Amino acid sequence: MSTEDNSQTTEQHSSRRFDFVVVANRLPVDRVVDDDGALHWRRSPGGLVTALAPVMQEAEGAWVGWHGAPDEVLDPFSHDGTDIVPVPLSSDDVKLYYEGFSNATLWPLYHDVIARPEFHRTWWDAYRKVNRRFAEAAAKVAAEGATVWVQDYQLQLVPRLLRQIRPDVTIGFFNHIPFPPQEIFAQLPWRREVLEGLLGADLVGFQRSSDARNFLRAATRLTSASLARTAPSVRTPLPRSQTLSVDTALPTAHQCVAEAYPISIEVSQIETLARDPKVVERARQIRHELGNPRTVLLGVDRLDYTKGIRHRLKAYEELLKDGDLSVEDACLIQVASPSREQVEEYRLLREEIEGTVGHINGAFDTLGRTAVRYLHHSYPVEEMVALYLAADVLLVTALRDGMNLVAKEYVTARVDNTGALVLSEFTGAADQLKQAFLINPHDIDGLKAAILAATRVSRAEAARRMRSMRRHVITHDVRDWSAAFLDRLDALKNSSEKTA
Repeated sequence: MSTEDNSQTTEQHSSRRFDFVVVANRLPVDRVVDDDGALHWRRSPGGLVTALAPVMQEAEGAWVGWHGAPDEVLDPFSHDGTDIVPVPLSSDDVKLYYEGFSNATLWPLYHDVIARPEFHRTWWDAYRKVNRRFAEAAAKVAAEGATVWVQDYQLQLVPRLLRQIRPDVTIGFFNHIPFPPQEIFAQLPWRREVLEGLLGADLVGFQRSSDARNFLRAATRLTSASLARTAPSVRTPLPRSQTLSVDTALPTAHQCVAEAYPISIEVSQIETLARDPKVVERARQIRHELGNPRTVLLGVDRLDYTKGIRHRLKAYEELLKDGDLSVEDACLIQVASPSREQVEEYRLLREEIEGTVGHINGAFDTLGRTAVRYLHHSYPVEEMVALYLAADVLLVTALRDGMNLVAKEYVTARVDNTGALVLSEFTGAADQLKQAFLINPHDIDGLKAAILAATRVSRAEAARRMRSMRRHVITHDVRDWSAAFLDRLDALKNSSEKTA
């Protein structure tokens, strides 16, 4: 297989060690096939890869992860200044560790049991086995005293396993999804093992301060960890930061700091596209294709039960029934990107959503107008920005969400300070975008009222709200997020070296 012209040989990689290592379930590259059949790699889209690409290049770091194809072993290679260390997964690993424990046990549990989590010992055994494989891969490529940053809920055991193998490294962990209240987390049969896995890190980051507090409460109640009497000399004020003393069968006792680090987006990319004449023209075309309604509402989600798409459709349908909105002057675009379609619950959700859309359109469509334009596709970022520009109101009705970057993308794209954001208070974004129309998505009457308020807001009031939200996102982009976390981790490392 071809990787890239700048790829290094396997022999060179086998002896290399790196001062900065990222460990994530997926690698930052996707394999693509050219028209002539040639195989190569390209950088994956997404905020995490964007945030860490310059850090990886500057530090000549390594990224440990799975390349996305089961039952295939790849040698390490380099791509665009980043050394790639593939970790193989078998078909059984994907079924049990990824689709099973990660996404049918942890995902619903961490999203407040919106769906029923399943607890199977075979899934847990696979999760432990795969986490050890990732930890061993990271330990193999980390230089003496390296910094290792582990990402997300699929790899919660890696910090402790890595510390057992390599007590010399400094370990960070970031949880991209919510961390549930202790009363919910306690349902997990292997709750202690997961907490001890996370406590192996020097710094555990969360999207919200409430997530960090949930973790602290669970850790102190369900493990032998205790709140430290004195925090390290480099610390942030409570309640954002808290230090735990950890001595749970690790090579050396250490302290674990838990803090909130809200993730963000690549602002410059979205702003540049929002000012691109081609994208602006595409936005105009979208409205024209819809019949130039007075109000375009937009929902952009993965097709997931946590996103509150059913609640959004119910509220919109009732507004049409009540006569507060009509298809003559309003249209809802619902982008529902395919997600985990091999999982039965997700297949049933798709059938329900598509059935609801069909019912609404059957009841309210006219020959020239449609109530809901439903798009079960993924779109490139250029098309998404055009949709953001075309939409007067973005509806984010998630029942539980770590952050919701779509809300931040929409705000960033509104470079003329127009538009309105209806935002669930159960998203991390609600902590920062306080000038949105904040809603409880379970309160259908409240959701309806907020949608109407957003469609009827004055230009001056809309501009005031949007300007405030844009100011926050622009001054807190994804590179600020990664820099803040890594600077804090480096400070903790320096502090521990001074006190060692």
